[in-house]
Amino acid sequence: MSRLDSAIRRLMAQKHALEWAVQEIDGRDGAVLELGLGNGRTFDHLREIAAGRDIFVFEREVAAHPDCIPDADHLFLGDFLESLPRARGLLGPVAALAHLDIGTGVKADSTALAERIAPLVAGLLRPGALVVSDQEIAAWSASRLAPPKQIPAGRIHLYRPVR
Repeated sequence: MSRLDSAIRRLMAQKHALEWAVQEIDGRDGAVLELGLGNGRTFDHLREIAAGRDIFVFEREVAAHPDCIPDADHLFLGDFLESLPRARGLLGPVAALAHLDIGTGVKADSTALAERIAPLVAGLLRPGALVVSDQEIAAWSASRLAPPKQIPAGRIHLYRPVR
């Protein structure tokens, strides 16, 4: 498979997973967490499909399209290991959905990061919250959900972590 085909499949899986997750949390209170702003594409999509919900974004350094940058009240800058605890202190368990798009390009590093931040993300989740992740998180393996049929196995990981 070409890198272009792989990127398209990844983006389509991400789109389907986010749309499924937003439907799943319909009727539940709670914000959305976006870990990894990148170019701002998924943040922009979440603004559209989760309209009316607060979306809190976590990013080391903003490099997104200017139209896809959250306001200062919804942006936590810096390392996840510092910004997530800071958000927990300010917000408490606020989220009905968390989207983790934290891949670094080095699989071992991405997996290690996901495992390190999993308990920090869990501290921001409301009971019954969903997590859509680009990384598999072994700590949450017992709460794994089957992906919707249009998402290839192993492409996106879905969880409902128990708090």
